[in-house]
Amino acid sequence: MNIEQARFNMIEQQIRPWNVLDQDVLDLLHVVKREQFVPQAYANLAFADVEIPLPGGEAMLAPKIEARILQEVMLKKHEDVLLVGAGSGYLAALLAYKGRHVTAVEISPELKALAEANLARAGVTNVTVELGNAAEGWPAHAPYDVIVVSGSLESLPEGFLKQLKVGGRIAAIIGEPPVMSCNIVTRVADSAYNTVKVFETNVKPLTGAPVASHFEF
Repeated sequence: MNIEQARFNMIEQQIRPWNVLDQDVLDLLHVVKREQFVPQAYANLAFADVEIPLPGGEAMLAPKIEARILQEVMLKKHEDVLLVGAGSGYLAALLAYKGRHVTAVEISPELKALAEANLARAGVTNVTVELGNAAEGWPAHAPYDVIVVSGSLESLPEGFLKQLKVGGRIAAIIGEPPVMSCNIVTRVADSAYNTVKVFETNVKPLTGAPVASHFEF
């Protein structure tokens, strides 16, 4: 099967049925070549409905989850994005095509280098990959229009709420295995937020995220 047919099948059989109906998002999946961001060892899984392993025990999210997040944050051309967890750079590239600039913060030096190399090869110039732990926010370039967290969190840290512009949106997968939900949190006023659960899933925890203590009595 040729690559374009595989890409078409991914979009029509996995992504569209998952309520990704925004034509701009569907078109973008043809433009940003997912296979350029997948480790060579897993090239045959580039369009499969699975998480793809990355160095250090990390993983690329399944294509339908990335596409759904992209649709739900409704990113506009003038907006700045914080992406927590750069991974392979693929989600950063998708966000970069729709927004003004993406700051992708990656805790792993190996993945930071991988994301930078993949983005450069794909010709994406409006992403800055920074090394660090942004699991509770990244004040360096705040406030942001959109914040996307690429791994799951037990709860949403206060730092993200404070670093969001009024009118801004956060996409974060909240909960504990096996039940998590992707929440879109919109800052509707200085001290008011609106949260909508858009889908349920189960993804790897964000590396470096704060973990609640579970006391047993």
